[in-house]
Amino acid sequence: MEYGRLGTSGLKVSKVALGCMSFGDGRRATWSLNAEAAEPIFRKAVELGITFWDTANVYGYGSSEQIVGEAITKYTSRDQVVLATKLVNAMPEGGPGAQGSSRKAVMQQIDNSLRRLGTDYVDLYQIHRFDFHTPVEETMEALHDVVKAGKARYLGASSMYAWQFATLQHAADLGGWTRFVSMQDQYNLLQREEEREMFGLLAHQGVGSIPWSPLAGGKVARPWGETGTKRSESSGETDQYGRPLFRDADPQVVAAVQQVAEERGVSMAQVGLAWVMRNRVVSSTIVGATKPEHLADAAAAVDIDLTDDEVARLEEHYETRLPTYFT
Repeated sequence: MEYGRLGTSGLKVSKVALGCMSFGDGRRATWSLNAEAAEPIFRKAVELGITFWDTANVYGYGSSEQIVGEAITKYTSRDQVVLATKLVNAMPEGGPGAQGSSRKAVMQQIDNSLRRLGTDYVDLYQIHRFDFHTPVEETMEALHDVVKAGKARYLGASSMYAWQFATLQHAADLGGWTRFVSMQDQYNLLQREEEREMFGLLAHQGVGSIPWSPLAGGKVARPWGETGTKRSESSGETDQYGRPLFRDADPQVVAAVQQVAEERGVSMAQVGLAWVMRNRVVSSTIVGATKPEHLADAAAAVDIDLTDDEVARLEEHYETRLPTYFT
């Protein structure tokens, strides 16, 4: 495994991150893995040196955080893991602090997350989406106070428009508060809209991108139309999370991935991940593994250096689409 800094911050992260949305008790996603089923994946992450683990309060409505916290104690140690979680999306307990990024929500949700994770701090605390109902100054000051209280080491954001992210960063600058060091955005061969504005902003500000869904929910990892996991077999009615807006040309993109993979003698997943990792603003790539081999593919992708010709073939059929921002 290779390691590098998260943007221009001093935080050192593995080039592959373990995405923990796949773990939970099944209340929020039928394809979630419980602690026992997730054990081989955690063990593989430790074996491969994948030390960056990302979860959220809303994953499994808290059960993902609980599983992750137990896994850290069972398979590694807290000091060996860069632990990230998030807030903003609605939690089932209800009340004014159950969603959003108000001061009340920030203070309530960080404490709830720490309790479930079984730790007194997270390395990266992220807002899951932009909160239209809270002043940006209130959000950034509250997050700053979380950092100053020692409950988080760094701050990040996820899936929003560039103007929203810039507004939050500007508020932090004006208030003398802690800035974001990372942006967790959807980026893959079927969803490249971050290249238009967000990536330029991140490069300018020294913020690291940590893309989620780098294989478009598995669409890039196998020939078009095939299914390979419980999630890929689910429908839009049972799984609304992170599905890109598919276009008519997408099968051609996937076919190009298949062709490059066959020529190299590697898996399609490795090619798709290698393409994501080659972008200079990408600090780490979040892999939502449901099988140990998913992490093995991701680790192998770190060593793949795509040629200019291969990149051109992978990119030539892309069609623009709306970004997947849930607000």
